[in-house]
Amino acid sequence: MRTRIRDGSKTFDVINCIFISFICCIMLYPILRVVAISLSEPKYIVAGQVGIIPRGFNILGYKIILSNPELWNAYKNTILYTAVGTFLTLLVTSLTAFPLSINDFMFKKSITIYLAITMFFSGGLIPTYIMIVKMGGLNSFWVMVLPMCLSAYNTFIFRSFFQNIPAEIRESALIDGANDLRILFVIILPLSKALLATFALFSAVSHWNSWFQALIYLQDMKKHPVQMILRRIVVDERTDLIGGGGETEIGDLIATQLLTPRNLQMAAVVVVMLPILCVYPFVQRHFVKGVMIGSIKG
Repeated sequence: MRTRIRDGSKTFDVINCIFISFICCIMLYPILRVVAISLSEPKYIVAGQVGIIPRGFNILGYKIILSNPELWNAYKNTILYTAVGTFLTLLVTSLTAFPLSINDFMFKKSITIYLAITMFFSGGLIPTYIMIVKMGGLNSFWVMVLPMCLSAYNTFIFRSFFQNIPAEIRESALIDGANDLRILFVIILPLSKALLATFALFSAVSHWNSWFQALIYLQDMKKHPVQMILRRIVVDERTDLIGGGGETEIGDLIATQLLTPRNLQMAAVVVVMLPILCVYPFVQRHFVKGVMIGSIKG
């Protein structure tokens, strides 16, 4: 019987490794292809001969993209939106979830029901737009961070994690004279590093990739995030907005076959995508534990 179990376990491990390797290849292929096109020479791109390995070597697209002062301003905006938005998301979600994890909290049931309703029903885009305009949020910094700082789903996950921390810890701290805010920031949150790291990553990726709110609420292009620059380059194909030399210089490079629009588009994708990819290794050790939060009640 033990031999059969071991053989079945090995078979499962082999099949699982093959399946995961296949999924990894599917996920890596578009990234490698984007990088390959951004570095390839125009004649190979036009001929459709570029796969996942660059043909030739051409970094002219990167030089043009990185010479655009508008890109660096958008980068600054995106970093600010991401940093402030992630901090507020963790702060507001923790402050909302912690009282809900306390059994004797008076309004626990009513607030839980209220949050649950918002997961299934929302006011819609137009009422949200009207409310933000009435509150003076149009074309402001805070419109990119405040509407996204609280999610009912995240709140319930935080609550489940906090409930798994023994209640005796809070009771002991209360006896020692600590209030609930001190308990949260000094005891509970330090014990929740896996939770905070995982949702910090989720929130940072969400804020970094956010562009629809900027499209609706930000009329000043100087406040646009980097994703709006990428959208204009890739979707709208606005080469006149790329580089310091303007459309004439880029048109000359394309006419002389030293550059193609695909070089520029894929280079822009890589430049925008790379920073957020560099964040993953720093939270990887917390990620597996964090995504399992709430799956097992201990």
